[in-house]
Amino acid sequence: MKNYFRMAALLSAFLCFAGSVSAQTRTPDEPTWWSKYQFLLETGASAGGGPTTSLAAGANVDVSNECGPQSETFITLNPAHPKVLAAGSNEIYRLPMRGYFSSDGGVSWGGVDLPLPPPLQGTNGTRFGSDPSLAFDTRGNVFYGYIVVFFGNGDGVKGTEMAVARSSDGGRTYPRVSFFSFESGSNHFNDKPMIAADTNPASPFRDNVYIAWDTTGGSTDGGIRLARSTDHGATFSIGRVDYPSGPTKSIGAVPFIGPNGETYIAWNDYFHNTIAFSRSFDGGATFSLPGIVALKTIPFDMAIPAESYRGALVYPACDADRSAGPHRGRLYCSWMDLTLGDVTDIFISSSDDRGATWSALHPVTDQLEEPLDRFNHWLSVDPTTGNVNVSFYDTRNDTTGFRFMTDVYFTRSTDGGASFLSPNLRVTNANSNEHDCNGLFPCPSIDYNNQQGDYEGLASFGGVSHPIWTDSRRNRAGTGACGLLGLMEEVFTATIQ
Repeated sequence: MKNYFRMAALLSAFLCFAGSVSAQTRTPDEPTWWSKYQFLLETGASAGGGPTTSLAAGANVDVSNECGPQSETFITLNPAHPKVLAAGSNEIYRLPMRGYFSSDGGVSWGGVDLPLPPPLQGTNGTRFGSDPSLAFDTRGNVFYGYIVVFFGNGDGVKGTEMAVARSSDGGRTYPRVSFFSFESGSNHFNDKPMIAADTNPASPFRDNVYIAWDTTGGSTDGGIRLARSTDHGATFSIGRVDYPSGPTKSIGAVPFIGPNGETYIAWNDYFHNTIAFSRSFDGGATFSLPGIVALKTIPFDMAIPAESYRGALVYPACDADRSAGPHRGRLYCSWMDLTLGDVTDIFISSSDDRGATWSALHPVTDQLEEPLDRFNHWLSVDPTTGNVNVSFYDTRNDTTGFRFMTDVYFTRSTDGGASFLSPNLRVTNANSNEHDCNGLFPCPSIDYNNQQGDYEGLASFGGVSHPIWTDSRRNRAGTGACGLLGLMEEVFTATIQ
């Protein structure tokens, strides 16, 4: 009954704000990588980059430390050796994905390029990577999932396919990669993959690797797909998760694993305007019909002042409590939505019955009087403590008067998601202004159509959390190797004890 009233209230809110959500900035046929495609068509790209080292700014560490914009970041850690971290980001000016690695808990980092397949036969075009996500298994392998976009010289997108690269040295090298699920043309493409690995010691599916993504466009066989590997990433079998047929308006699928090897997946169903959910108890071989975590107000994305040419995407970030604590097995999903004050915030819901029913939603952030936006969050449940950790962009420290300036904030729940640390912890020690380039407008050095991308990452273990984010504080850092425009957008991280 409580779910009925919650759904009714959310539906009422949706009707009240129907005018507000018309401020969608893009359509599903313009994914995050579209701006990179346009840039490469006009200017070309370098094929790759060499090793890099990081610079620290107080407690904030510049992970990428290289010219050009990097965005849409992700991070993971090795549960057997928690100081071993691996991360990734999009590269706007170059073809490959960028990988990062640290063996000292994020104090220092190195960089590496991810493998790409050869261009398609019969074309004189090229290809690039986009949309990173990473996960460690219990054997010390790290898996890096991304998409590859193929296109011709001025002749449009020729196809997309999935990629999962494997590293056995903590992300320093990726000698093995699986490419699969090729889709031809630009009408129907693979997009927004997220990867997970089963690290439960007693799970019958231990070290299975799962990657979920959406296949967007005009095809009737699109929707949410999930590929699983039972041979440590050598091969993948593919199935559809959301609906056997019907509408395919879904994006932002995230797989996550329960304490006994249960495989869960949630996504943004923007046809029905819900955070949708499905589950598997046989290692991802079969999935239940979709259920609903919550109704929501914003269908796809939301135009917010901090982003001048794109909107903040609605997607779930979910995890399960795999600790030995009192909430073992509890599921958590968070997402961005519109508030009654007509700004964006981060909400959370939980389930104690493996996703059959979900609790009433509530915000994880400080509820402040002034209007501000929160977006591009991630959620990570600490598998040793059961603490629920969330990081997000926040505009509370804006001094322009227009909510242009962002910081990264962090909060934590130690009571199973009932309450969260307040005041939230400010992670960044300098803010970014992706809207007008820290007061310099126009701003040629930040790729406006991409900006921060669609998501940022967070990894937690043993009471320590590592948020990672896109940061433009060094955009005007002086001449140096990058010229007058500085380092543009960088990948930053921090360690939260």
